[in-house]
Amino acid sequence: MKITKNQKNIAEKFNSDDTYPIDESVSLMKEMKFSKFDESVDLAFNLNVDPRHAEENIRITTALPHGTGKSVSVLVLASGPKEKEAEEAGADFVGNKEYLNKIKNGWSDVDKIVATPDMMPELGKLGRVLGPKGLMPNPKSGTVTMNVAKAVKELKAGQVELRVEKQGIIHVSCGKTSFEDDALSENIKTIYNKLIKARPASVKGQYVKKMTLSSTMGPGIKIDHSSIR
Repeated sequence: MKITKNQKNIAEKFNSDDTYPIDESVSLMKEMKFSKFDESVDLAFNLNVDPRHAEENIRITTALPHGTGKSVSVLVLASGPKEKEAEEAGADFVGNKEYLNKIKNGWSDVDKIVATPDMMPELGKLGRVLGPKGLMPNPKSGTVTMNVAKAVKELKAGQVELRVEKQGIIHVSCGKTSFEDDALSENIKTIYNKLIKARPASVKGQYVKKMTLSSTMGPGIKIDHSSIR
């Protein structure tokens, strides 16, 4: 197979089997960016957890000090005074029955949904529609709440969700390649430290088995955990 010029440059810059300190990882990731668009920067964590056990089914949120660089559209399902509260907080869509009907008919043109508890009985019936898209509100992620203003503001400011998948892996966005190196490093440290604090008591031995940084089009760079502590 013919090796492209970019692949050759990548091979010369780093070894995929090695781990790198956090600051060097960020620098390497930027050096190996060859696209012209502003790529997303993502983290992947391989954890020593079994999501089938309730205690190890990690689902938490954290606000990033420098945001994600992405605009987030938010739908708030509420009624009465909470509708006005959501509108003043900057929600893109606010309502109740009309949006429940739109969702039933296939509409899902939002990034996040926030709901007050009284909306959940009806919204729960749409689990098959919203669940696979990651849009179902959940108390653990702060999206089922009476404090809709706080939820909207945090989502708009760059709050991210750390949710473990069946294989014990968490994927999360931590910024854009246009961010300053220090800003990316701070976002990464924030995510890592939040995850460490959420370590289940039942986990024995090594908790974070592997931590990988990558841009949308770039290779995965393994981060040395000890450079963060």
